[in-house]
Amino acid sequence: MKLNYKIIVHFFSLLMLFNGGFMLLAALLSLCYDDGATLDIFYAGISVMLIGSIAMFVTRNHRKELNKREGYVVVTFGWLIMAISGTFPYVFTGEIPDFTNAFFETISGYTTTGSTILNDIEILSEGVLFWRSLTHWIGGMGIIVLAIAILPLLGIGGMELFAAEAPGPSADKLHPRITDTAKRLWLIYFGYTAIETVLLSVAGMSFFDAINHSMCTLSTGGFSTKNASIAYWNDNPIIQYIIIFFMFVAGMNFVLSYFAFKGKVQNIIKDDEFRLYLWFVSVFTIVAALIIYFQADASLSSITHPMVWGEGESAFRHALFQVLAIITTTGFVTADYTLWSPFLVVFFFGLMFLGGSAGSTSGGVKIVRHLIMIKNGFLEFKRTLHPHAVLPVRYNKKSVTGNIVFNILAFFILYMLSFIVGALGFSLMGLDFESAIGVAASSLGNVGPALGDFGPVNNFYDMPAEGKWWCSFLMLIGRLELFTVLILLTPFFWRNR
Repeated sequence: MKLNYKIIVHFFSLLMLFNGGFMLLAALLSLCYDDGATLDIFYAGISVMLIGSIAMFVTRNHRKELNKREGYVVVTFGWLIMAISGTFPYVFTGEIPDFTNAFFETISGYTTTGSTILNDIEILSEGVLFWRSLTHWIGGMGIIVLAIAILPLLGIGGMELFAAEAPGPSADKLHPRITDTAKRLWLIYFGYTAIETVLLSVAGMSFFDAINHSMCTLSTGGFSTKNASIAYWNDNPIIQYIIIFFMFVAGMNFVLSYFAFKGKVQNIIKDDEFRLYLWFVSVFTIVAALIIYFQADASLSSITHPMVWGEGESAFRHALFQVLAIITTTGFVTADYTLWSPFLVVFFFGLMFLGGSAGSTSGGVKIVRHLIMIKNGFLEFKRTLHPHAVLPVRYNKKSVTGNIVFNILAFFILYMLSFIVGALGFSLMGLDFESAIGVAASSLGNVGPALGDFGPVNNFYDMPAEGKWWCSFLMLIGRLELFTVLILLTPFFWRNR
């Protein structure tokens, strides 16, 4: 069957209308702050909406059926369309005039990676800073999930898109209708963002900083309005604890948040993935905190105002913050953790491969995949001793089919191969070993800060142009969990059947 290109382009036009609408929202904020960038952002939004409107008009007579192949094309190229059109505010305002840099900043935003090429974030206009945070917020729950909530208005079903956008092993639904699922996800997402904004404002942030950091926390993105990131508020532990709480929430499966609001707390406590997620965060925080505390001269010296509430509290807070920021792939920083100790550098590098929960806004491999691989690994020992026994992998007291286990193992192998190829690519571009493996792991896992020359207090401005495009590719395949993008690179996908 041939691809239905009209419906694909029609969907792209819808995405551009969304994107342009959000740009107009950024222009409105720019007008409120009178930052001098209002007209440029407004023209950028109008331009994107005009292109989208023309494409929608041209493809108005399309067959309103979307199969799985078309779903993959829409998701992958839809993200690229969003990223390309998302560069307009940067280019129109001249605040990031180079297209390669503008695209890198935009794809880093939509994929919620949080890597930046900006040397001085604080000189940007409020409108552009807000747009930068909006790209995180839009990408966090997935522009596709947002769009399928209104697709019934166009007579198009959304299940194919949801499957391509969220290809993880979990098939939990909040509601049997996919459009209602999307609406509930966005309601929870918006509610968390609003609550965090209020709390951060009360704790001492300006409203502008609060709303920007809330959008970037719930999306597990990591862009900040300050050059020092969250270290700017190292003298205000309350602000950091608020962000810690919402990073933890953003790293949870959003279905569990829905259960919490419905009063079904037992569903959360009994969830295998949540328990492992909580265990990982707790144990890793204790390990990091002890090392920071007992190597205080080397570790706490890298933290501005480290002892607001004492060395012990400071060590715990910064350890918890950085463990969560990396596991959930948020990427905020309160200090240069590469100065803490060689052990912690390797330790945090390993955490880049964890990821948050399935059904969260986090990147990475995801906790549930690690859980099933660990359980399957232990069962292999039993199978060796009892080759004829039937020993299924169980998740939440249910048997996991062999197909899902094989899919997870294949994903992990493909993920590690992508990491190796990614690191080799950066090494060919002249990056040293530490920088190459750090950037590859960070980009693929959508973490943000890396190692070496691109560590937590550095940026990607000096990355070669080809390196920025390579980073962008790794960010995209990592955000869409490999299969969605890489399947498009196979010859059989494009054969008419």
